[in-house]
Amino acid sequence: MLDILGTYDCKVDAKGRLLIPKGLSAQVKEIIHEGFVVNRDLYERSLVLYPWSVWKKNNAQLSKLNTFIKKNRDFIRQFTANAVKVELDGQGRILINASLLKYAGVKKDLKLIANGDQIEIWNPKAYEKALKADVNTEALAEEIFGNGNFDDGE
Repeated sequence: MLDILGTYDCKVDAKGRLLIPKGLSAQVKEIIHEGFVVNRDLYERSLVLYPWSVWKKNNAQLSKLNTFIKKNRDFIRQFTANAVKVELDGQGRILINASLLKYAGVKKDLKLIANGDQIEIWNPKAYEKALKADVNTEALAEEIFGNGNFDDGE
């Protein structure tokens, strides 16, 4: 199981190439050779970079859905429509296509937020705005962790 963390200020070049920071690449060194999938985030105008092994696990869950149920089929289509497999080049960069960068509002500067088993890609201003959103973190923590009834997978 991956447990990556950290926030990184990065840049994409004019061709859409993103250099994976050393601190982040060190955390995923065992699986970095497998590549990643970059996709739109489900909830925010940002992107998510899934390690290939995580993407395959998510895809396995999707494949269990009954596609004769329209909402399942619609969700699968919406979720996978913009996904792109990316691999690191010789300089440790990934290429993010222009339409995905445009969707997230990323021109040059971006923030990478390593979050458990995935990496969020944000326009820095949008990320700061999301952090300032009116969210009651204390109430959420109590609701999510307070009952102690969550599966730790062990």
